[in-house]
Amino acid sequence: MDLSNWIDRNAGLMPDKPAIRFPGREDLSYAALAAQVEQLAASLAAQGVKRNGCVAYLGYNSPEMLALLFACARLGAMFMPLNWRLAGPEHRQMLADCPPAVLLVEAPFVAQTELYRAGLGDMSLVSFGEVPPGWIPYREFLAAGQGRAPRDPEVGGATPLLICYTSGSTGKPKGVVLTQEALACNAANSVDMHGLTAGDRILTTLPLFHVGGLNILTTPALQAGCTVVLHPRFDPEAALAAIERERITLTVVVPAVMDALMALPRWPSADVSSLRMFSIGSSIVPERLIHASHARGVPMVQVYGSTETCPIAIYQKVADARTTVGSIGRPGAHCQARIVDDAGNPAAPGVIGEIQVKGANVMSGYWRAPQTTTEALVDGWFHSGDMGHADADGFMYVDGRRKEMIISGGENIYPAEIENVLIECEAIAEAAVVGRPDSRWGESVVAVVVTKDGTSLSREQVLKLFEGRIARYKHPKDVVFVGELPKTALGKVRKEEVRNLANREELCKQ
Repeated sequence: MDLSNWIDRNAGLMPDKPAIRFPGREDLSYAALAAQVEQLAASLAAQGVKRNGCVAYLGYNSPEMLALLFACARLGAMFMPLNWRLAGPEHRQMLADCPPAVLLVEAPFVAQTELYRAGLGDMSLVSFGEVPPGWIPYREFLAAGQGRAPRDPEVGGATPLLICYTSGSTGKPKGVVLTQEALACNAANSVDMHGLTAGDRILTTLPLFHVGGLNILTTPALQAGCTVVLHPRFDPEAALAAIERERITLTVVVPAVMDALMALPRWPSADVSSLRMFSIGSSIVPERLIHASHARGVPMVQVYGSTETCPIAIYQKVADARTTVGSIGRPGAHCQARIVDDAGNPAAPGVIGEIQVKGANVMSGYWRAPQTTTEALVDGWFHSGDMGHADADGFMYVDGRRKEMIISGGENIYPAEIENVLIECEAIAEAAVVGRPDSRWGESVVAVVVTKDGTSLSREQVLKLFEGRIARYKHPKDVVFVGELPKTALGKVRKEEVRNLANREELCKQ
C-alpha cells in the first residue's frame, strides 16, 4: 500500500466530487486527480524514476505539485519541493545534495534554473513554460508515459516519500526525510486536531514547499475526501473572498498572514461564519491575533511541530482555544511529546525543559547526515531544541530555543517571553531579543525593534513596557531600533544576524 491509494479510494467512493479547486481552471475531481496521478507516475517511470529515486519541483502551489507527490508515492520515490523564494545558488546546493532524476520547473523559474543548469549533472529538466534547448516541454513529458506504471511490491509505509530542506538559518540546509507512514500518521493527527471530515472545505494559501502548507491540512484533506481550494500564492483579498465564496471551514495561517487579513478594510464585516477555526502554526503567536480572531467568532488553535515532525506533534482543540490562550496544546493523539529537564528526566509542571517528540510522524533522519541524525534522534525521541513548560493540566507552552537562551547573572532567560511582551505593543511591528556580551553579567538582554509606519517610540518607552510584567532580571538593558529584521526565505528571524546588529550598535556607542 502507498499513499496514492488515498486518491484511488476517494475516486471510487466519490468520483465526481471536486478534490482541488484552483483559480482559472475547472475543478479537478477525485476521478480526474487519480487519473493525473496515474499519468504522472507513468511519465516519471519513463524517465527512469523508481523506488528510492527523487523528483524535484520548483514553482508555486498547483494541482500538478500535489499530483506529483502522490505519483512519487506510487513509485516509492522521494518528492523534493523547492522553496521558490530562494536564490538559484541555494537551489543548486540542494539539488547537488540530493540529485533528482527529474526536475520540473514552472515558467517564472526556468530562466534562473538555466543559469546554473551546467552544474546540475544528469537529470531530466521539464518546463511548464519556455523550453530552452535540452529541456522537455511538460506536454511532451506527459505523452512519454504509456500505460500504468508498474507497482513495486517493496513500496510501503517505511519508504521515504518527502525530502524537505530546512531554511538554513544556522548554516547549511539539512534535508529532512519523511516516510509514507510519517505522512499517514500526520494525517491522523490532523483529523483528531480538526475533527476533519469529507464535508470540510479547505483553503490552502501557504506554500506547499513547506510542511506546514503541505501537511497540516492539505494532504490530510485529500486523505479524508475534502475539497481543497488551492491558491498559487497568498493574497489577502483573494483569501478572504475565497473564505466567503467557498464557505471555507478550515484554513491554516501564520501570524504574518493573519495580520494581512486583519489589515483589510473589510475584515470587520467579512462573512467568516463558515470557519470552524483558524489553525495557526508558529512558535510565538501574538495573543492580540488570537483575541482578534475570537472577537470575530472564529476560534484560533495553535499547532506545534517542525519539518522533522511532519509537522503536527502538539496542538490545541477548539474546546481549549479560549481557555488556554498562548498554549501550543497537548501531545497529538497519534504521537508522543514530553518536556525533559537537563538531566533527561520529565520536567515538573512549570519547569522549563526541552520539548521532545516521538512517533511514526517523526523523520527517518537527515539526508546523508548520519552524525546530525544521531544527535537529533535519541532512542526514537526527536530533540527539538525548543524549550518549553507544561501546566498542571498538561498544556504545553514554548519559551524559546535552547541555542537562543541568554544567561545573565547566572539566570536562564528565554527570548520568546520578552518578545511576547514587545509584540503586544501597538506601535511595534516586529521585534527580536538577543544576548549581548557583558563584562559584569556575562550577557545582557537587548531588544531589537521595528516600529510601525507612522509611529515612534523611545528607548525609555520600550523599557517601560516590562514594568510589572516579568521579572526585572529579564528586562532588556538596551533597545536597538532597525528598519527591518533579517529573515530567512520562510520569514524566520535570523537570530545570529540580529545578534550582530545589536553588537555593532554597542560598538558604535563606544
